[in-house]
Amino acid sequence: MKSWLPTHESMDVQSLSPLTLAYVGDAVFELYVRTQLAAQGGRIQQLHRAAVRYVNAEAQRDILRTWQQHLDEEEQAIVRRGRNAKGTVPRNVDMAVYRQSTGFEALVGFLFLSGREKRLTWLLDLVQPSPESGEHQ
Repeated sequence: MKSWLPTHESMDVQSLSPLTLAYVGDAVFELYVRTQLAAQGGRIQQLHRAAVRYVNAEAQRDILRTWQQHLDEEEQAIVRRGRNAKGTVPRNVDMAVYRQSTGFEALVGFLFLSGREKRLTWLLDLVQPSPESGEHQ
């Protein structure tokens, strides 16, 4: 059976639009957060509330800020492409915050689709989702 997960050999990641990268990155990040929270256990409502603290524009902007010092030039360029992409901004989110979170998601999508699992995991492990904490770390 063929794996449903893409490999960097099967797709030209560089040619994907930053919004496509962000689309994938959003799903990858949410799956990461949910997986980390599920491994720690807890009631579903508690896990969901914790996930929402991480999977939102403000939290993703804040996480990106902590990542900035660790990003290489290529990764910074992907973040810029995502941040500068033209797209619809939801009414309940500040435009600058939304653009930063789109840059974050584009980077996550890029690293995932280009097969850089070790690098992606290293960055994601800086997040440390917890069902008990009041804020993202």
